[in-house]
Amino acid sequence: MPIKVILFSCLAVASMAIAQTTKPPADRYLLGVDDQIVVHAANVPDISDKAIRLDESGIINLPMIGRVRAVGVTVEELETELKNRLKTYLEHPDVVVSVSEFHPQPVSVIGEVGSPGVQQVHGPKTLVEVLSMAGGPRQDAGPTLLITRRLTLGRVPLPGAADDPTGTFSIASVNVKALLNAQDPEDNIPVRPYDVISIPRAENVYLVGQIGKVGSLPLSENQSISVLQAISASGGLLPAAAPRNAKILRPILGGPRRAELDVDIKKILEGKANDVPLLAGDILLVPASTGYRAGIKALEAMLQIGSMAAIYGIVR
Repeated sequence: MPIKVILFSCLAVASMAIAQTTKPPADRYLLGVDDQIVVHAANVPDISDKAIRLDESGIINLPMIGRVRAVGVTVEELETELKNRLKTYLEHPDVVVSVSEFHPQPVSVIGEVGSPGVQQVHGPKTLVEVLSMAGGPRQDAGPTLLITRRLTLGRVPLPGAADDPTGTFSIASVNVKALLNAQDPEDNIPVRPYDVISIPRAENVYLVGQIGKVGSLPLSENQSISVLQAISASGGLLPAAAPRNAKILRPILGGPRRAELDVDIKKILEGKANDVPLLAGDILLVPASTGYRAGIKALEAMLQIGSMAAIYGIVR
C-alpha cells in the first residue's frame, strides 16, 4: 500500500478512535463573532428559542436580562451568567445555550503536510481533525509537531508546554506517530483560533559507498537510526563492500569539520559488537574492498590493452 494511503488511513483510524473520548464538548468552545446561538429558558417565552447572531460588539441584549457579553466566553459560562441574571425572577432558572451555526476560525498548519496553509475551522476541532483537513503529514515529515497558541487564549494543555521568552505564546510538542496511532489520546487536544501547528522536515542521515541505494534517509520516526537499520532500508551491502572498514563521519558542533568513527559492520552482523546509532547529519561510508579495487584496476588495464590492440590491428 502506498505510504500516502497509509498516512490517510492512520488519520482516519485515529480520528474515529479518539473522537469518543477527546472531542471537545461545546462548553470548551469560545463563542465568536458570527456564531449563531439559541437560548432556551424554561418558563421565559420572551427569551426562549430565538436565534441570535453574535456581532462585533460581543454583546447580546435579552428581555429581563439586559446586556450580556457572549463573545470570548464558553457556552457554559454564558449559561451560568444567564441563570444568575434570571434568579431575580425565578427561584431555579433552567437555561440551555446551544450553537446553531459556527463562525470560521483560522488555524495555520505549516511545514510537511499535504496542504499547508490557513485552515478555516468551523466549530470545535481536535488536533487530529485539523491535521486531516490539511492532508496529513508528508512522508518526509519529522517525528514531532509543534503547536503554538496565543496566551490570551490560554496555555496549551499538554505536559511540557512552555511560554516563549516574550510571554506572548504557549508552545508544546507532540509525537506525531503516537498521536495518529491513538497511543496518547490525551495529546489530541482541541485547537483554538489562531493556533499554529507546525511539522518540520525530518532530519537525515546519508549513506555512501558500497550500499544498494546511496543517498539520504529521513529520520521520520525517531531522532536516530542504527547502522543495520539504515543499511537494510537502503538495499543492503553490495558484494564489493568492505564492511570491516566502514566509517561514520559525524558533524562537530554543527561546523564543516567531521569526526571519523570506525565501524566494523561485519562484527555487528555476527553479533560480536553492538549496533551503532546514526544521528542527524551523520554520513555512513562503506568502502570497497582492496581486492575488489585491485580487480577493477586489472580489468580496466586489460580493457585498455585490448582496445589498443584492436586499434593497432585496424591501423595495420
